[in-house]
Amino acid sequence: MINQDRLIKTFVSLVRVDSETGQERAIADELIKRFSDLGLNVTEDDTKDKTGHGAGNLWIEVDGTGERRILFTSHMDTVTPGRSIQPQIQGEYIVSDGTTILGSDDKAGIAAILEGLETIKKNNLPHLPLQIVITVGEESGLVGAKAMEQSRLKADFGYAFDSNGPVGEIITAAPTQAKIQAVIRGKTAHAGVNPEDGISAIKVAAKAVSKMPLGRIDEETTANIGTFSGKGPTNIVNDYVEIIAEARSLSEEKVESQVKTMKATFEETAKSAGAKAEVHTEIMYPAYRLNEKDEVVTRAVAAVRKVGREPKLLSSGGGSDANIFNGLGVPTANLAIGYEHIHTKSERMPIKELVKAAELFVALSTDV
Repeated sequence: MINQDRLIKTFVSLVRVDSETGQERAIADELIKRFSDLGLNVTEDDTKDKTGHGAGNLWIEVDGTGERRILFTSHMDTVTPGRSIQPQIQGEYIVSDGTTILGSDDKAGIAAILEGLETIKKNNLPHLPLQIVITVGEESGLVGAKAMEQSRLKADFGYAFDSNGPVGEIITAAPTQAKIQAVIRGKTAHAGVNPEDGISAIKVAAKAVSKMPLGRIDEETTANIGTFSGKGPTNIVNDYVEIIAEARSLSEEKVESQVKTMKATFEETAKSAGAKAEVHTEIMYPAYRLNEKDEVVTRAVAAVRKVGREPKLLSSGGGSDANIFNGLGVPTANLAIGYEHIHTKSERMPIKELVKAAELFVALSTDV
């Protein structure tokens, strides 16, 4: 039932619209038109006032039959470089011209949803009530989803069309993430005349980093230093270093323990050297873990089999808008939609996976 040519045309048209994260106005307007042309009611929320992004999240309500309401979500923004994307077909793949990303993350998800809705409409297929949320700022730290009003969510459970891997993979668990920002303040002195009177913030920070557990902590937990900045002239003992780090875990308790350890290591190392450490920590989004017997999972498994694939339940090491929806009380699984090499200029979208993603949307929506 999926019209492959129409789906490809929709996808190619969407990726041609510039929508680097923070600059979502043009793609939001395009999507408002496309969903409205399907006869659907589209509203844009006021989250751009909170996020500073170019648009708010889009909410689309689709009337249907049945007692269960399903949420579907994708995000409209892309990473950089995502301006003037020139999509082209190479064999069984859609790619960019190599100077930009393609933007299948996550316009493939949006295209699959649009084609699925078109297919349902053209074939008069009975379907459940649907709530579709297209977010901004996913690539900027899930800011659009985090700014949503919980009261607007009316679905019983949902699906994010926003994971790599072949259609059929179901992400049932994803970690929480904490950001750690540490500033080490030492003491300046002339590096050649009296270095012993100074306290090198670089030395203190390096010692602290070398002492803390990083990388793979256990099967559920990781930690990483992303930025270590202590710029200055060589003839002055540096008195300022900034470190930006993260910790992730499928366990809230484990990430709290890891963050506590990292914070204490900065503070104790600085104190022992006569320096000062200012450490700020923030939980960026919650973890989620779904049970294989949960309705959101059993329905996904059945739908995957309906479209001819064998379902595979997986845990992810990364966060997505699904984390936020779970945290807001709507059990949400993240579904693989097939894109490959995302966030690179080698990104590509297998046409067969794009079609299969649209089929999966129809299968999930019409399981009345």
